[in-house]
This record gives sequence, C-alpha cells and structure tokens, in this order.
Amino acid sequence: MKVTLILTCAGKGVRAEQGKNKLLVSIDGTTCLERALSAFSNCGINDIIITASKNDFDEINNLVGDKARIIVGGNTRSQSVKNALEVVEDGIVLIHDGARPFVSPTTVKDCIDSVIKYGSAITAYPSRDTILNAKDEIVLNYLGKDGLYSVQTPQAFFVKDIKKAYDLAGEQTFNDDGEVYANYICEPRIVLGSSENIKITYPEDMLLLAKEKTPRFGVGFDCHKLVENRKLILGGIEIPHDKGLLGHSDADVLTHAIMDAILSALSMRDIGYHFSDKDPAYKDADSMKLLEKVLLMIKEKGYKVASVSATIMAEKPKLLTHIPSITNNLSLALTLPQDKVGIGATTLEGLGFVGREQGICVHATAVLTNL
Repeated sequence: MKVTLILTCAGKGVRAEQGKNKLLVSIDGTTCLERALSAFSNCGINDIIITASKNDFDEINNLVGDKARIIVGGNTRSQSVKNALEVVEDGIVLIHDGARPFVSPTTVKDCIDSVIKYGSAITAYPSRDTILNAKDEIVLNYLGKDGLYSVQTPQAFFVKDIKKAYDLAGEQTFNDDGEVYANYICEPRIVLGSSENIKITYPEDMLLLAKEKTPRFGVGFDCHKLVENRKLILGGIEIPHDKGLLGHSDADVLTHAIMDAILSALSMRDIGYHFSDKDPAYKDADSMKLLEKVLLMIKEKGYKVASVSATIMAEKPKLLTHIPSITNNLSLALTLPQDKVGIGATTLEGLGFVGREQGICVHATAVLTNL
C-alpha cells in the first residue's frame, strides 16, 4: 500500500526567535527541515509533500530539491494540511511536524501498522507531570496525570478517511489532525511516542539540533631501535643520551604513538599510511610538524583533541626530570592545558629488547571531541 508523508513547514516559528522560519536555520551545517526529512529515510515512504509559506517556498524548494514536492500552505496548520491532502492519492498518509526532527523509525513503523490494523494512529506520550487548567495565571482545576498524554506527530490515517474529515470540517481550525478525525470519523488510536520526539519551539530548543558531543577514543603504539649517532627526541624535546632512535623521520616515538592514537579515534589509519617511510619528503622530518598536520586532518572532520595520555617504556635514559618539559611542549602543540596531557615513564625491569636498552616503546591514548 502506498504511504505518503506530509511534512508541515509553513509556520513562522516566532517563539523560536530566530528571525526566520526556525526550520531553515542552519545548525552545524544542517537545518531542522533536513533533519526531519532524514528521519523518514528507509521507512517505506513512497511520496513526500512539504507545506511551505509563500515567503519560504523558494528556499525550501532549493534546499529539498527532488526529495519532495512543495505545496503552498495556508494561514493555519489545518489549512496547510488540507491543501496538501488535495494532491495525495489513496493509501496511507502520515502527517508530521517539520519541527520534530527526532522521530524514530520505530515510531513511524508503529504508526503505519496501526493504520493497517485500526484505521488511525496518533503518536502520544504519557504525561510525566500533573496537568492543570488555568486562565490569566489563575488555576481553574487540576486534571492530574493518569490517562493524560502529550500529543506528538506523526499522525497517520487512510487517505480517504482524513480527506473526508477535513472536507466535513470546512474552514474550521483544529489543534491537529487527530482532533479532526475524532470529530468527523471516529475515535483515533494512540501509538506510543517517545520523550525524545520533542518539537523545536523555543530558542533553547535550537541547541538540540547541534551535533552530538560524542567523544571518540583512540589507541596508539610505537617502537624504535636505539642506535649510536642519532639524537633522542621525545615529545619534541631532545634528551641527552649516548644513543638515539632510528627512523626515517626524527623517530620521535612518543609523538608517533600520540599521532596514531589521535588518528585511531576517527578510524583514519596510522602515520605510516599518511607519512610513508618510503617518501623522501619525510626524511628526517620533525614529528612535531607532522603532529600539526594530523591536528588539521581531524579538524577537517570536525574534531579536536580533548586529552592525551602516554607511557614511555625505556630502561635508559631515566626520564623523571624530563617529563615536565616534554609535557609542556606537547601541551603547547596540542593547545591543551598540561593537566590534559598525561605523560609517564617506566622501565621493563631488564626484560625484552627494551630492558636490554635496545629500543624504546610508547603506548598512547587520545580522547577527541567535536569542535
């Protein structure tokens, strides 16, 4: 059976105080309208119709492209829905507020299933708070919370039934489509919504459209051989020692492990992939300069380093007195406070090639957050 979505976007959104239709305000590069459209992808929708005001018609049309048909709405939500229904064919129709971008695919499926089984679906969520009726800030009576629901969208019906209801309603204005259906067809059926399916209404709600600040975690590990006639560089600091680390670049094993941890957090491979030891451009390269490149790479992905931690495994030289300068240098390079750069050192008690003073290894972790 054909399923059509009507997305109501013809309002002004005055309470959001954005100076324009709140659905068209770009937050982190995406509008509320785009988020709402995306929520219905892979939900079995065959046709999408968007209601738009005359003022927003061209902007919405340019934003949506061929993803939906645009219909001029009316002065009220009821009139906008009625205008859209005129071009809807038979089947099932879901009517949804463009200002509810967090609806889940499960809710959409439940609405379609409810229409097939019962003829209607009104998404609603049980009230958590006691509801009262008031006028001019004077309490008239308490309604309680048992059996009371907050009405959401989508609301779904057989096309023929909701068309008939709106035809019978004439020019009257209603709170939503379920009220029209209840007045002229029969009692609609409730589908359980979600506390997350909120409507973007006030200025503070716009913050909910920002990208999730989900941290990303990465792990890095590197080893280099100790040889004579090489400088020992750790975290961009030259450490006095009779041997240094062998490598194509400056062999800064600490910075290498940190870079790998940062790249790992975003599944961006490793430094060998980006800075090949077969490339002469990186011969004797300053690893701190390579770290700058890595930071630019993750910035392009919308992330920054929030903290790093690393353990240097070396039998010699003893690094206790060098840790503060190493930490300071890395904190400057990463633009982090020193308490977000945890650098430690340990020996391996004479075990393995590290214990035999043949090399140095570093294990590092990194935490990244959105810009």
